[in-house]
Amino acid sequence: MSARFDVLVPGYVREDNDGTEHVRGTVSLIRSADVVMVADPGIMESQAVLIDSLGGHGLSLTDVTHVFVSHHHLDHTGNIGMFPNAAVIDSDSIYSGDVWGGHDGDGYEIVDGVSIMLTPGHSAECASLIVETDDKGTVVYTHSWWLSDMTPVEDPMAENQRELEASRAKILARADVIVPAHGEPFDAPK
Repeated sequence: MSARFDVLVPGYVREDNDGTEHVRGTVSLIRSADVVMVADPGIMESQAVLIDSLGGHGLSLTDVTHVFVSHHHLDHTGNIGMFPNAAVIDSDSIYSGDVWGGHDGDGYEIVDGVSIMLTPGHSAECASLIVETDDKGTVVYTHSWWLSDMTPVEDPMAENQRELEASRAKILARADVIVPAHGEPFDAPK
C-alpha cells in the first residue's frame, strides 16, 4: 500500500530589513490506511494557517491520528497540543495521553508505506519520515537540510556535522523527493 504526502504549510527562515528573524517549519500531511499524520506542527504566525490548510484537505484537528516530530526544537513542536486525538511519534517513542511507549527506532513502520529513518546530526534525536507514494516515489521529510537549495551546507546549529553528513548520504540513497524542514520539496539529486 502506498501513502499520500502533501505539504500543508511551507516553511521558511528569513530576516526582515530591520533584522527581525522569522522561522516556520514545513508542516506536512501524510495519509495511509486509517492514519492521518501531521509532521512537525511547530511555531507559525497563526494557528489559523494550519487549521485552514487542513480544512482545504477536508480535515479538522480532531481527524489527525498521529503527529510526527523530526526533533525536539520548539520551531517543530510548538503546536503539538492542537491535535487532541493524536499520538505523538519521535525517533524512539510514541506518546499517547499520559502513556510514554517505545518503538523500534530506525526502520520502524508506523503504517504501510510510512516509516522512520534515524538521521542524527542537527540534533542527536533527529529522525526523518520515509513515505512511499505512487505519485512522487519515495518522499523523505527531514531536517537534514533546512532549505530547498540544500543549504546550509554547514548547519550552524548542528550538534554533530559529521553525523549530519552521514545522515544526508543515507537520505540521498533512498529519496526521490526531499522535503526540507524550512522549505519547499525538491527532487533528490541522482
